[in-house]
Amino acid sequence: MAEREIDAIRKLLTSKPRPVGWSERRERLDEVGSTWPVASDVRCEAVDCDGVAGEWSIVPGSEPSRVLLYFHGGGYCSGSILSHRRLVTEAGRAAGTRTLAIEYRLAPEHPYPAAHEDALAAWRFLRRQGIAASSIAVGGDSAGGNLTLGLINRLRAANEELPACAWLLSPWTDLTMSGSTLQTKDAVDPLIHKAYLDELADAYVPPSNDRRDPLISPLVADLRGFPPCLIQVGSAETLLADATRLAEAAGAADVDVTLQIWPHMIHAWPVWNAHLEDGRRALAFAGQFIRGRMR
Repeated sequence: MAEREIDAIRKLLTSKPRPVGWSERRERLDEVGSTWPVASDVRCEAVDCDGVAGEWSIVPGSEPSRVLLYFHGGGYCSGSILSHRRLVTEAGRAAGTRTLAIEYRLAPEHPYPAAHEDALAAWRFLRRQGIAASSIAVGGDSAGGNLTLGLINRLRAANEELPACAWLLSPWTDLTMSGSTLQTKDAVDPLIHKAYLDELADAYVPPSNDRRDPLISPLVADLRGFPPCLIQVGSAETLLADATRLAEAAGAADVDVTLQIWPHMIHAWPVWNAHLEDGRRALAFAGQFIRGRMR
């Protein structure tokens, strides 16, 4: 069943030629990400997070004092609240929380560190709303997972309170692209390939910046003191090694880390949870993880 369902998603993703150009790529990700709309009981509300666009989502029974702060993927160059709305709203349902999705600025128009500045602004917006740090989970997929780690790193460096936990879905953690699975999984990953990642990294990281900077490649960050982390990744991803090496580094730094490798799954598969049972199962586990760590 899992293989049949993911094959249908693969067909959807490869039904049109890969777009060229940033605007075309953004339109395509919005299109495929929003193939299935949010559930009818979800209420979405636009919000200005001190100059950063965001969107609250609320489902019946969600706890208003608990929030999942979510950063979408898209290689820092595409992705949006729209492309990830179904994922974010169902993650909030699973966790029993409100969600706050962030429309951070995108490269190449807004290279590093613009997205990091927006992530920090969103965090501080939540804290000013009276939401306790221990009642906030931070999560993201792909570049959003990278951004999640960067936010926690910045909070720790500033001696600020940290979130209750981090949820990292198919995280892109190494912008030097040294992971072995970039080659070994290239033939089975329908989305992410090294040449594409190189292009994204070139657009996102100004030439004057070292890609081994821990805020750019959090795989090399000192992770000591990080909150509990859930890392979920598919076995058919070229970024598999970005996730497994992060889990190893976190464990070696005495972080409470849970790594899940989902057989046959592709990059950020829970985006298509409406028609993918393993997407719903992954969200259910993430929701349980978040519930168990919030106070």
